[in-house]
Amino acid sequence: MKKQILLIALSVVAIGFSAFTGKDKKSTLSVNVDESNVVWLGKKVTGEHIGNINIAHGDLEFVGEHLRGGTFEIDMKSITNTDLKDAEYNKKLVGHLKSDDFFGVEKFPKTTFVINKVKHEAGNKYHVKGDITIKEITKSIEFPIEVSLNESKATISAAISIDRTEFDVKYGSGSFFENLGDTMIYDDFTLDVTLVANK
Repeated sequence: MKKQILLIALSVVAIGFSAFTGKDKKSTLSVNVDESNVVWLGKKVTGEHIGNINIAHGDLEFVGEHLRGGTFEIDMKSITNTDLKDAEYNKKLVGHLKSDDFFGVEKFPKTTFVINKVKHEAGNKYHVKGDITIKEITKSIEFPIEVSLNESKATISAAISIDRTEFDVKYGSGSFFENLGDTMIYDDFTLDVTLVANK
């Protein structure tokens, strides 16, 4: 009788351990910077500009198949523009974005985002809240994301809208300067983020 009870107890432990290591298994995946990317979009009265920024590194935390946290860092020195075909104008714009008028990348080379809270909505849709740090100024933001999983990788995609003036990027802002006319640049810009992490 005692032997049967022991066997039952061991079976329960084994089943519980199996469930934890499967459905509830915790894992941290490193972001593949070569497959990940950020597309930025800024708009002004007379049009818009778009370009890319590289991911420096990042980690994604999962419990089973569900995202639970993570962090990523953007290399601000890697800013490029993809819509201006004239090489001189392209170089001028990128140089201006890297200057102290905008992101001051020599002094502030990294932008970071840390996930503080994750809510699973349905299917592959989540809502995250976290802290973003630009020019050493940290603000709390939240936005929806999508998480795709397969046997070899996890992919997160998100469109993040940011008010640049909250991070002391005020150049050409109608919120701070008058009579800008058609030189005004809108305060909000977007980052389309794609993070790919290998399992």
